[in-house]
Amino acid sequence: MVVPAGATPAPLLRVTDLSKVFVRGRQRTEALKGLDLDVREGEFLTLLGPSGCGKSTLLHLLGGFETPTAGRIVLDGRPVRGPGRDRGMVFQDSTLFPWWTVARNVGWPVVVGGGSRSAVRSRVDELLGLVGLADVADAYPAELSGGMRQRACIARTLALEPRVLLMDEPFGSLDAQTREVLQEELGHICEVAGTTVVFVTHDIHEAVFLGDRAAVMSARPGRLTEVVEIGLGRPRPPDTRKSPELLGYHNRLWDRLRAEAGRPQPQPSG
Repeated sequence: MVVPAGATPAPLLRVTDLSKVFVRGRQRTEALKGLDLDVREGEFLTLLGPSGCGKSTLLHLLGGFETPTAGRIVLDGRPVRGPGRDRGMVFQDSTLFPWWTVARNVGWPVVVGGGSRSAVRSRVDELLGLVGLADVADAYPAELSGGMRQRACIARTLALEPRVLLMDEPFGSLDAQTREVLQEELGHICEVAGTTVVFVTHDIHEAVFLGDRAAVMSARPGRLTEVVEIGLGRPRPPDTRKSPELLGYHNRLWDRLRAEAGRPQPQPSG
């Protein structure tokens, strides 16, 4: 699509007046209410909010794994009505098939997509090189560290060639040192791949270090209260973590989150 000079391109992903209510028997829980969000093509959007605000619910709705109660999700001009290869998801825990090698796990989406043997091999080599796992292609998931398993999960998801990569606290179960290393590697991987990312996290430093923008959700029912542009530039070397600019963004987001965490959350009705 050609965008006229001076015009603002349409967002790749648009969420409009989104609501989600869960009903379990006589119990009714309003997880999201009237949420609006635009995600630009090629950006890394991080998503913060107090526990129970609906961050993961929003991600599952974007992935098509849940159906909205009300509202609309549009990806590249087409309504989202279910899962699709144009959206890939990475979870907190590894979802690799334990009986397959790393190479076979990563190549699986290419095989399912009808790729030839040579296409599968070429794509696997490319992705394992990108995530730094070329030397463990023939290893099994149980033989890898937690960080290496998450790299393999990212590579397998990128093999789908998704328009949007959805990530639900993918580094949450890792130790602090491994987490920081993978944050740096993920930033590089997504820049090289040019993938649009929506990344859920509880860690404000992580949200600022990775994000082009950081979106803050309210206490339940979740809605957006603020979207902060992170003007730290790209690429972001490790010493970005020590910059006064990052600390300033951290403090701004922490003040907003603290205010939201202090709000009483509605109890499920029934």
